[in-house]
Amino acid sequence: MNPLTVVLALLTALSNASASVLQRRAATDEPESGTGPRHAVRWLAHQVRRPHWLAGTGLLGLSSILQACALAVGSLSLVQPLLASELLFTLVVGSVVFHRGPDRRTWAAFGALAVGLALFLTAAAPTPGRDTARPGHWLSVGGILLGTLVVLLIASRPVRGAPRAALLGLASALAFAATAALIKEVTGRLSNGVGTLLTQWPPYVTVVTGVIGFLLLQSAFRAGSLAASQPTLTLGDALASVALGWALFDEHIALGLRVLPELLGVALVGAGSLGLAGSPAVNGEWDAAPATGTGPRPASRQP
Repeated sequence: MNPLTVVLALLTALSNASASVLQRRAATDEPESGTGPRHAVRWLAHQVRRPHWLAGTGLLGLSSILQACALAVGSLSLVQPLLASELLFTLVVGSVVFHRGPDRRTWAAFGALAVGLALFLTAAAPTPGRDTARPGHWLSVGGILLGTLVVLLIASRPVRGAPRAALLGLASALAFAATAALIKEVTGRLSNGVGTLLTQWPPYVTVVTGVIGFLLLQSAFRAGSLAASQPTLTLGDALASVALGWALFDEHIALGLRVLPELLGVALVGAGSLGLAGSPAVNGEWDAAPATGTGPRPASRQP
């Protein structure tokens, strides 16, 4: 593995985790009060005046720059799975911001998820692949991504709380995975010159997809606990990126005897997901309010 790629990806994960915690901290002051564009716009207008939300947004911008640098020197299948370390960074930063640490069961679940992905990634040893996608591949892959995204949004509408946050987190993950793939496409085309790049579609679709992912992320934060949305957001991003790396950039993972540790990694991911689903951190709304009176107070829902 390229050490520079690893360092840049880990810094991206730390920045993303800090952004998630700070924006969720702002969201606890005014939880979701309804669905639909009008409620979302009103809620977002309130958030832009909150220091925690603004700081989180700034960190998201920084993470985008770090991610682009990592993708410029490494493969999509390596960079995005490394962002699984965001789970552990989230726990550390969240414990400081919300003045309470998750219980041991939650630590174990998050640890299993992170170790499982790390084991899978080490055994899989993804190859760099192409700098840009093969002609025509973006159209078919984009159609599949869009269809999956629509299904997730439809499924999220009738549910509330942790299930809604998880579904919206997964939808956001797909959008961010697509954004990462598009960023790689853009960096791969930079060799043709900035002027030529600006006459092509990837930069503009990247911005649109990134905005969609950002808005879906805000909806996930509004819907429920950070512990409910963060696993689907991070793991969905990593796994979808591995698939996109294979489908678009000819990145491959090792098979043969390495399938055994890869399967063990997948099993750890499954065990961690099951443990997290029943953990008190999810059911008890770990990040909804601080343990002492020094942090945010739960806000009453408003019509």
